Amino acid sequence: MTTRQVEHEIVIEAPADAVYRLIAEVDNWPRIFPPTIYVDHLERGDGEERIRIWATANGQAKNWTSRRTLEPRERRIGFRQEVSAPPVAAMSGTWIIEALSDTRSRVRLLHDYRAVDDDPEGLRWIDEAVDRNSRSELEALRSNVELAHAAEELTFSFEDTVQVAGSVKDAYDFVNEADLWAERLPHVASVRFSEDTPGLQSLEMDTRAKDGSTHTTKSYRVTFPHHRIAYKQVTLPALMTLHTGYWTFEENEEGAAVSSQHTVTLNTDNIARILGPDATVADAREYVRNALSTNSRATLGHAKDHAESRRR
Repeated sequence: MTTRQVEHEIVIEAPADAVYRLIAEVDNWPRIFPPTIYVDHLERGDGEERIRIWATANGQAKNWTSRRTLEPRERRIGFRQEVSAPPVAAMSGTWIIEALSDTRSRVRLLHDYRAVDDDPEGLRWIDEAVDRNSRSELEALRSNVELAHAAEELTFSFEDTVQVAGSVKDAYDFVNEADLWAERLPHVASVRFSEDTPGLQSLEMDTRAKDGSTHTTKSYRVTFPHHRIAYKQVTLPALMTLHTGYWTFEENEEGAAVSSQHTVTLNTDNIARILGPDATVADAREYVRNALSTNSRATLGHAKDHAESRRR
């Protein structure tokens, strides 16, 4: 069996402890690492954890479960895929963060992997995916840490909620069945939807704006029936460098509370071009929030009508 061992590294202008914390906290990975769609904790123990990761590799969405060993004093994080997705037969590795000075650190990312049946084509595919994703992850990590002070102003989250006098399942089904949105939602002009792996969806749609124009977005969605649908947008409007979010469905005495949450990072390079030379970051925040909230509230309203009509 052929085991490939590769290493990638990058120098980051930030303290080693801060870099370690950022890598250790997987909840923020969809914001930090471009390939990551969503991460879910399955188990947490003393210095060990099991996580399930959904991510893209060479343009395809995959998911796997990994075990991680956390060593904060040594600033090392080991990881091993429990059950890998073909063509990967086995994958493990280590993050190592080394202090170069009080304000500078080196991050090393090591991988060991094998292809199913030692297939040369499969190994070549993994080589390309690991190289592309490692470079992307390390560069994104560097950018995220070094621009952390600016990101606090540029990254924000918000949520819209409706109360539904109907069942959680019916409300969930409406949001889950995005392949029907062009028929069900007036602001959606067309949809390209696929779910080749159960619970992992690809959703591309053309959305109508108030001025009649349409824009295209693509997202990957991870579904947890019947309580959560998490997503990451991978084609973004000009005013955003990041858009992640989730729909939640909670049963209560009146029926169900259904929420749409968004987390956004603004693209400051395009504010003047889109909103005019005098526009500020605050203007961009308001514009983006209104645009996303308008569509979310419309979808929530139709989900509410759908669930309540089925109860009647």
